[in-house]
Amino acid sequence: MKKKIGIGKALLYVFLVAYAIITLIPFLWALSSSFKTLEEIVSGTISFIPKHFTLDNYKQIFIEQKMFPRWLFNSVIIAVTVTILNLLFNSMAGYALARLQFPGKKPLFIIILAVLMIPAQVTMIPNYLILKQLGWLNSYQGMIVPTMINATFIFMMRQFFINFPKELEEAAALDGLSRLGIFFRIVLPLARPALAAQAIFVFMGSWNDFMRPLIILSDPQLFTLPLGLNSFKGQYISYWNYIMAASMVFTLPVLVIYVFFNRYFIKGISFTGGK
Repeated sequence: MKKKIGIGKALLYVFLVAYAIITLIPFLWALSSSFKTLEEIVSGTISFIPKHFTLDNYKQIFIEQKMFPRWLFNSVIIAVTVTILNLLFNSMAGYALARLQFPGKKPLFIIILAVLMIPAQVTMIPNYLILKQLGWLNSYQGMIVPTMINATFIFMMRQFFINFPKELEEAAALDGLSRLGIFFRIVLPLARPALAAQAIFVFMGSWNDFMRPLIILSDPQLFTLPLGLNSFKGQYISYWNYIMAASMVFTLPVLVIYVFFNRYFIKGISFTGGK
């Protein structure tokens, strides 16, 4: 029996290592290509070590391409703001659904569950028309306000708070804390694992979003990085060396966020999955 378990475990590790290598190969090639010339990339030969190592691609996007720092700034502002607002509002809504009693609570929860079933593509045109009527096209608020809450993470936070020990809240109430005080001073600090998991998903979703900026933004000054990267592709030629360099810069913040929140990430997923 032990031998069978050992063989099964070994095969599992072999599969996981093979899968990791397959997953890493495209990233390593992109990283290598960011230091290659365009001629070497389009030559047709696949190599992970540049024949002519160069930093000109990074110099081009940061110095010669005047808009790239602006696109990076726009992406950071939008992604960070959307993440902070989602953490606040999704957590408040999830806590209200888990703990408070108010008229219409059950129908409201059913509506939130129904929203989860609606594909985001269905709401793109209605969102565009509403933003046009408000005069929010080509603006930060047009990118931030429609995405500052998310039904998926309202549900996730509700599941977390349902499992949260009521004794801590009752003790805080006996000490004289109000409901808001209990939430912000007791509950929210102890919800770090769920907040970390939510922060990673929300930040990545906003940071990688291409379709929403494509619909809402037409001013190059307000482009985000995914939309700006598309400008390196022309009708007759695509500057893959610049695209690879910009993609590496684009990937770095996501890696930093994941590394920073990694220790909370698995806890957050397991805590919100059930009792």
